[in-house]
Amino acid sequence: MTKKQNILIIGAGLCGSLLALRMAQRGYNVQLVEKRPDLRKQHQDAGRSINLALSDRGLKGLRLAGVEELAKELCIPMLGRMIHDTEGTTFLSKYSGRKDEFINSISRPGLNMLLLDEAEKMPNVEIIFNKGCKSVNLENASATFKDYTTDEEVTYRGDVVLGTDGAGSVVRKNMFNHKKFLFSFSQEWLTHGYKEITIPAAEGGGYRTDKGALHIWPRGEDMLIALPNLDGSFTVTLFLPYSNSDYCFDTLTTPEMVTEYFSKEYPDAVALMPNLVEEFFDNPTGPLGTIKCSPWNSYGKTLLLGDAAHAIVPFYGQGMNASFEDVVVFDEILNDFEGKEDWQKVFYEYEKARKKDTDAIADLAVDNFHEMKEHTASPLFQQKRKLETAFEAEFPQEYYSKYSLVTFKEAITYSEALKKGRAQDKAILNLIADGKITEVMSLREKLELVQKETNAIMHDDEIAFG
Repeated sequence: MTKKQNILIIGAGLCGSLLALRMAQRGYNVQLVEKRPDLRKQHQDAGRSINLALSDRGLKGLRLAGVEELAKELCIPMLGRMIHDTEGTTFLSKYSGRKDEFINSISRPGLNMLLLDEAEKMPNVEIIFNKGCKSVNLENASATFKDYTTDEEVTYRGDVVLGTDGAGSVVRKNMFNHKKFLFSFSQEWLTHGYKEITIPAAEGGGYRTDKGALHIWPRGEDMLIALPNLDGSFTVTLFLPYSNSDYCFDTLTTPEMVTEYFSKEYPDAVALMPNLVEEFFDNPTGPLGTIKCSPWNSYGKTLLLGDAAHAIVPFYGQGMNASFEDVVVFDEILNDFEGKEDWQKVFYEYEKARKKDTDAIADLAVDNFHEMKEHTASPLFQQKRKLETAFEAEFPQEYYSKYSLVTFKEAITYSEALKKGRAQDKAILNLIADGKITEVMSLREKLELVQKETNAIMHDDEIAFG
């Protein structure tokens, strides 16, 4: 492709800012347009989670753009899930039996600011804030924006438009509404919503509970999780049904009800959240949904990436990581077409390479929602995790749990991780439930039995699904 082509990127969130940086590094002229004010100059509460889980796939994207080490300075390692039962007893369920495998709590705005700073350093990047996209001309790679400062409209044009404008994407909406464009779209909501609360830093600084874990209070239908922040605080997220439950967002309408619910279900957490009631009513309730669509590209002029193409629920901690991996895969496709001006082919090959994997992580994320709130504290699940951790510790190159395949093995795709991970889960749970894994067996014998059963399940699945 000829360098110095003009790339119009709509949406300067995490995906858009990393993509802008990488495209500029490849030599393109980049115009990055964002509807919100510059978050480096103006604090804003967009109702989005303030910290996220950064893992290997996301780090690979940051490494590609040369900002991995800068991002790591914003990270707090989390070694596993710290499970809290109703009595306040805790135990750590490690994410991996291998050494040095963990996920990282990282500030969303902090990382976004870092990426914007790095993109802005590039002489071929222009970042424009306070301009909301109103329409996109899919066939000529132009978009019209409303300037929120002047109320005037302005049109920007590029050789191509890259839509990274999130789950509520205006670019995607224009594809959906385009009469000549056959566009498939699905949006599925969970019956649960979420609300954020804060565990503040301890007096004099420091953390009120273990900062080296993702804390989880699984309660079957409900769930509370907490991730650490660099300032000593934790961001706590409540996942709760909207309705049709004794305790749900529809019924938690008074301070007394909120206090009763939290005191009953999360007594040890209540002691850590002095502003619980105030924050419960002050903070918004957010929806949780999955978006799938196709095609992601139109006319070889417009392409969707990140949440605009594949928004997922947050229960595998892979939303940001998947978006950053989008940038890696897109960059690899561009390498294959170096020197050829064929965006339509690039976009087609990118979607062909990526779509099945983003569908897979969307499905895995919904699976993990049910696993986290219903199963993480169950004896059978803990027996399974104990065995998998032992496999990973003793045979680090021979066994990866489903979680590890998704989170720590970026060399394989999400779709491969889903296929093998689900088969392994089924194999282990069946073998434990049937009493076929016994204490007299060596760990090697247990692994070989699990591998044999896993292969049999995968073979049966291949036959069943062709």
